[in-house]
This record gives sequence, C-alpha cells and structure tokens, in this order.
Amino acid sequence: MRFFPALLFAASLFAAAPEEFTTSAGRLQLTPIQHASLIIRAGGKVMYVDPAQGSYDGLPKADYILITDIHGDHMAPAIVDQLKQPSTVILAPKAVASTITSATVISNGESKTVGDFRVEAIPMYNLKPAANGTIYHEKGRGNGYILTYGGKRFYFSGDTEGIPEMKALHNIDVAFVCMNLPFTMTPEAAAEAVRAFHPAVVYPYHYRGSDTNVFAKALEGTGIEVRLRDWYAK
Repeated sequence: MRFFPALLFAASLFAAAPEEFTTSAGRLQLTPIQHASLIIRAGGKVMYVDPAQGSYDGLPKADYILITDIHGDHMAPAIVDQLKQPSTVILAPKAVASTITSATVISNGESKTVGDFRVEAIPMYNLKPAANGTIYHEKGRGNGYILTYGGKRFYFSGDTEGIPEMKALHNIDVAFVCMNLPFTMTPEAAAEAVRAFHPAVVYPYHYRGSDTNVFAKALEGTGIEVRLRDWYAK
C-alpha cells in the first residue's frame, strides 16, 4: 500500500513540529519529541512511542504506550508514570515488563489490537558485536513495531542493524529508522536496509552523532521520500 502518488526523492529539514497523514480512519498526527521518543494523535487517542527523552511537560496523558527496549533512551519508568492513567495500555517486550509491571507483553512476531490501532512486534537486534566486543541489542530482547491505522502502516525500527527481518518488510508507508554507532548502524547501512523494503517515506531518527545527509544522499533516485527532521532541537 502506498501513500503518495508521486514518490520522488526529497530531503528537507523541518523543526520538530507535528506532521499529519491522511488515513481511511481520519488524520493521524505524529510529532517528534527527542531521539527515539514521539507522540501520535489519531481518532481522539494519544499514543507515545518510547517516552524516555525530552520534556513531557504540558503533553497529554497516554491512552497507549509502546516501548521497544530496556535501555534508558527507550524506557524511563518515571516518565511512563507521569504519562499513564488507569486505562493506559502499555505494550512492551518481556524484558521491559520486568521493570514496568503494568505493561502487557508483546513478543517478536506477535500482534495486538488497541483501539483502532494494530500493533505488530518486529525483531530488532545487532548482527555482530560492536568494535569493543559488546552486543548492545540481543536478538529476541527488544521490539521494533509496525503500527497500522486506517490502512496506513508506520514502522518504528527501535535499536537495530539492517537485519533480514527489516529487509523483508513490505507495504510500509512511513518508516522511522535508527542510525548511530556503536549501538545500531551507519547511515550507509541504514540506507541499504531501507532500499530493500522500500517504504514510501522514511525518517531518520535515533541518529545522535550521525550525518543524516549521508543517509539521504544514499537514497537518491530510489523513489523513496526522505524527510529529515530535527529530533534534537534545543
């Protein structure tokens, strides 16, 4: 399923402002917060993905929260407590649920429906140790997510390299893909993975210290629209 009739390459730098997507269920608004953290508003509901970085003062309470992994730039129990209410549904891998006990476990390959959102848990992991010998993300511990709303499919990679499971994705309308060493991958490796599953639109996120223009340049001529956003605005 594709989103825009003309899939021409474009790379533009925006402030961290809301962006709206048209779906069959109405408009979905997505706003970067910081690093891997973002807020989604659709159908009168509020969903946070990895609420861990940035300021949450003045932001609405969560109807739904998705958490990808145990590291502090993805899981912050104090912020989850700030955002949640008694009815909040939190979906997370088992490793996260051992700390955030109110979370419902969702594992790689599973899917759950919360309200009008369908959530699929996708593997995220390192293919090899970093130069220092550390494997920062073990296979099976964390989740990437595909979020489907009104027929549109949004992919959030979490912390991963260009794994076979990512390259095998299909019908992704909007992808958010990480890139930063030593924890995930280079912009060039991220671009190679994105070329394989060919989303309509891709945003680099979780890119602290990386040159996202290298990523954009590597995708020129592919028909994938690259959107550069400032996830680290001061």
